[in-house]
Amino acid sequence: MKVQQLMTRNPIVLTVEDTLYKAVKIFVKNCIDGAPIVDQKGNLVGIITKTNLMKTFLRNVDPHIKIGTLATKTVITIRQDANIKEAWEIKVGRLPVVDEKGCLIGILTRTDIIKALLEKQIEESSELKAVLDFTNNGIVIIDEQGIIKRCNLSAIRILSLNNEEIIGFHVEKILPELQLYHVIETRKSEYNQKIEFKEKTLICDRISLSRDSKVFGALIVFKDSSELESIINELNDVQDISKKLDAVIESSYDGIYITDGHANTLKINKSYERITGVKREEMLGKNMLNLENEGYISESATLKVLSSKKTTTIHQKFKTGKNALVTSTPIFDEKNQITLVVTNVRDITQLSLLKEQLEKNKELAQKYYSEIEEMRMQLLSTLHIIAEDEKMLEVARMAKRVAKVDTTILILGETGVGKEEFAKFIHKNSNRKRKQFIKVNCGAIPTTLIESELFGYEKGAFTGANRQGKMGLFEVANGGTLFLDEIGELPLNMQVKLLRVLQENEIKRVGGVESIKVDVRILAATNRNLEKMVKENQFREDLYYRLHVVPICIPSLRERRGDILPLVRHFLSELNIKYGWNKRFSKDALEILYEYDWPGNVRELKNIVERVFIMSNEQEIICEDLPKIIYAKNTSSKFIEEIIPLKEAVASVERELLERAFEKYKNVRGAAKALGIDPSTFVRKRQKYEKKL
Repeated sequence: MKVQQLMTRNPIVLTVEDTLYKAVKIFVKNCIDGAPIVDQKGNLVGIITKTNLMKTFLRNVDPHIKIGTLATKTVITIRQDANIKEAWEIKVGRLPVVDEKGCLIGILTRTDIIKALLEKQIEESSELKAVLDFTNNGIVIIDEQGIIKRCNLSAIRILSLNNEEIIGFHVEKILPELQLYHVIETRKSEYNQKIEFKEKTLICDRISLSRDSKVFGALIVFKDSSELESIINELNDVQDISKKLDAVIESSYDGIYITDGHANTLKINKSYERITGVKREEMLGKNMLNLENEGYISESATLKVLSSKKTTTIHQKFKTGKNALVTSTPIFDEKNQITLVVTNVRDITQLSLLKEQLEKNKELAQKYYSEIEEMRMQLLSTLHIIAEDEKMLEVARMAKRVAKVDTTILILGETGVGKEEFAKFIHKNSNRKRKQFIKVNCGAIPTTLIESELFGYEKGAFTGANRQGKMGLFEVANGGTLFLDEIGELPLNMQVKLLRVLQENEIKRVGGVESIKVDVRILAATNRNLEKMVKENQFREDLYYRLHVVPICIPSLRERRGDILPLVRHFLSELNIKYGWNKRFSKDALEILYEYDWPGNVRELKNIVERVFIMSNEQEIICEDLPKIIYAKNTSSKFIEEIIPLKEAVASVERELLERAFEKYKNVRGAAKALGIDPSTFVRKRQKYEKKL
């Protein structure tokens, strides 16, 4: 038995900063007589007991003294995987338990150990009694004086006795026929002896019990010979049935494979060898999981049956190349546990060749269907556009207005403002909403693959191409919407082909000669200045004007501050629902979030809300929980917004300048030089403010 099985997990602990008074309150409240002491990092540094506390009070020590100065510094610990015997030999009333890293994980007391050992002794005694009572052999045990100490139920039945009539009596007076006391006298055990007892012939073993060469008792184990004869007859019948069953299994034209309830191979007939080409010697006694891993079979119906507890039929391929239709059937016992799995194997090699060709055709069709369906489902079932700021509301109204017509739309805005969400919003409010919404990130596809991804390719178009060819995303999105994100990353040669699609509504696959008509609405988005790229010959002017039919510019978050707090509430609500918590932002924290410029826009805001939600310890998220870069940029203006003492305002500015300088120069000397002070002054002032925090 291991320590971890008995220890008290997550014990009550005290810290080095706790006072003597607090320790006494904790001891009284929780009725404990000792507790480990940990430092600020949770490392075990000592232990204090009720005796320590009483001795301390007798010395009239200040009750507000920190217990870190009073604790026993030398701490004896034990590993969680140690044996209980090791713990008992340490002889410590309260023994801290640590893991492999030395971290405290529990407490083990002497009482815990004594209780466990007592329970184990009682359990072993009960198990011994159960074994004796339920064994089919009769057992009688005597001590060194010949007094009968125990007699099991089978002995009572075979000898036709009453248990109360023999326990405590001398064996020679009650059961002289057994000659058991003779073993005490001779100190020799005797085996396979026949005894005549009340017209019964008993086959018995008389065994001497000794310890350290000293005999302390004897026992006799016996069985009625008539019962043995009955068992032998039954065994002969079973063997006869088994031989007939073996003959039936061997004569079956179909292969038969039998395993136990753990998938270990028990029996294989010769037809199985003929069909599979595998010798039974290679598989008998082996587990189906190992045979599957070694490649004897492609997959195991037996393993599927053990998992599902249902009859299973599969197409199985063997390492010889032969194919078979395999049906595995479970056999249950009275407890509904699988004891056997019988597998029937039928050769379908020729049939499987035809089926394989059919399956390939079906698989190809299913592949195309799955690709189209997966792309169509990229549009989220629920769409959240949080807009309360008037600028954002005007953009949303404009997007909804142009959604009903099929004109090309160019969505502009900084990274993270929600361009993709607006593209989905336009699609969902368009006449194409029941069709596919396909998103393509033009900057994420390798240049060599862009054309084949967008326009598809014919079979044999290039080395490594699918033998059946492939539909491009324009064909997949036919009837729906194609969202070209990061359009500014599209190579110039692809810009020409995209312009042709926009003008003529047709594409041509790679390696193809025929044009394919497509009906696709194009939505494009970028965070780059396309007009500047046109002047620098990085973007085609004709494509720019073709895309720039209806531009929608999504303002940055700092330009629509009216959306900041609604977005914060929305993201916080989602997190509270997801984790079942009820956290909230303090008023001061919300003010800081409102004032921050959010260079990463909505994406940055969402990430920050999730971070502080997870990292904050209390229900209310306060200013100090916010990231340093956000909190620092707002604390410096605090004295402007409200009247505070001049000394406090100066200290606030000084603290911020110290932190900003160190953050910029990454060393004390550079930061001090920038502020015009000595490095020693810089260190002293910074340490002063750190202590206040």
